[in-house]
Amino acid sequence: MPYANLSATLIDADKTSILTDLNDIKTLLPFLINLTKDEHRGLQSLTSGNEPFVSKALAYAEANPQLVPPYLDVPEFRKDFNLALTLQAILQISTPLQESIADTARAVGHEAYRAALVFYKTAQQAAELNVPGADTIADDLGERFAGQGTNSPPAPPNPPNP
Repeated sequence: MPYANLSATLIDADKTSILTDLNDIKTLLPFLINLTKDEHRGLQSLTSGNEPFVSKALAYAEANPQLVPPYLDVPEFRKDFNLALTLQAILQISTPLQESIADTARAVGHEAYRAALVFYKTAQQAAELNVPGADTIADDLGERFAGQGTNSPPAPPNPPNP
């Protein structure tokens, strides 16, 4: 479905519940790490092509201990493989959810920003017409655009000296 303007709310109780649930999930995953870009590039992932290979190798290692080198910890191998599969299952649900949250936040943020620009332009026009208080509002909002080219609004007036 193509994007259209959104009109939605999230009540505080639901926001609190969602944030609590996400923190509970983080608590259940205390072993999570953050890789640097270099670390990320240097690691092979367990893709759909690699998964059957790893699964077969693990089965062979468990069935043929005479072929396992002394420095390969097969129980740890099994543990890592099982955790990778479990995390991939979590990712299958959480990644699209995270992308949808990010896309929705961007879209409604854009809508709010556009509305703010409309109000700002109206305040500028009202200030030009000497509507009381409009110049203060236009100057305050104009600080966002200070130093951005020739169309930037004038600098706010200096405060009076005491």
